[in-house]
Amino acid sequence: MKIRSLLAALCAALILLPGAAAETDGDCIYTMLDADGNRITMRAAQMFVGDEYISGDNQLYRIVSVDDAARTATAERVGQAQIDEQALAAFYALADEQAAEDDGKRLVCMYSTHSDESYTPDDGTYSLWEDAGIYDVGNALKGELEARGIEVVYSEESFLPHDADAYNRSRATAEELLKQGPDALLDIHRDAIPAEEYETTVDGEEISKVRLFVGRSNQNADANRAFAQEIKAVADEEYPGLIKDIYIGKGNYNQELYPQALLLEFGTDEIEKDKAIGATEYMAEVLDQVLYGESAQAETNADAAPAATGIFWVIGIAIVGAVIYGLASTGKLSGMWNKLKRGLSELTGGLAGKKPGDEEEK
Repeated sequence: MKIRSLLAALCAALILLPGAAAETDGDCIYTMLDADGNRITMRAAQMFVGDEYISGDNQLYRIVSVDDAARTATAERVGQAQIDEQALAAFYALADEQAAEDDGKRLVCMYSTHSDESYTPDDGTYSLWEDAGIYDVGNALKGELEARGIEVVYSEESFLPHDADAYNRSRATAEELLKQGPDALLDIHRDAIPAEEYETTVDGEEISKVRLFVGRSNQNADANRAFAQEIKAVADEEYPGLIKDIYIGKGNYNQELYPQALLLEFGTDEIEKDKAIGATEYMAEVLDQVLYGESAQAETNADAAPAATGIFWVIGIAIVGAVIYGLASTGKLSGMWNKLKRGLSELTGGLAGKKPGDEEEK
């Protein structure tokens, strides 16, 4: 706790430095309040006037005042959050264009700007300069996406220290990843607010919620936001409780580089890492649906269904032809039936009908 207090004091000092606090995520906890002083949410970073927040029940709030000394922000409720349909259409138009250019390649690129982030219950501390717990979560998400037929490139490059310049250091990696033309660029993090803020149950499994974060100070903010809202909409339908909320904060977080860029926070430093890892299965399924329209398994089944239907049509036509031929050549139903069985057996490789040579073997 002494270390936490020291870091909190450092965060308070950084607030006084111009331009430094906007992307200093970590150990200074701010609380968002409504006009009556009721808590709306918390964030492990400074809050700013103009920041917006979409709650779990899809209510939109906008911060109208900030008290840095008390680390609180007051927000007004704007109303029900709405997806910008024009921005969403532009997002999918770009995705379709990329799919056409890449001949249907499915690729997601990921990195972790805060390379030290860890989970105290399992890693022993909230910050590790080597083998940080955040990479276990990132690799779990990578595995879940790959299980759905999606290629994943996850950079485990370090961008230490965990300070206001971390995003500038991770920018070069983000730019390098973008040269591969991914369908999404994801920055994998964990939060640092109390664990109970993230604990949830999905399909009977105790897991961590996931917060989506959008940097509002960039030219892609509308597309980034539409991407986040579409993810939340699909998750709310398929796995209620998975997506905690969406925070739209001051800063760009490298999202100005790409319309399909997003920051994901899996749990907090106080939550069990297994719960954060447990969320990756559901998150991968949601990303699959949002980016590609359906799960890889559903796509496989859809491809198989027409093939199976075609086979049965061929067999059906062959049977009708055999009936006509049998009647014409024998003039008898019994003869027709024997020819039909023999023809069906030959057509299916002996799986149906009478196998050739059965009569001779008896």
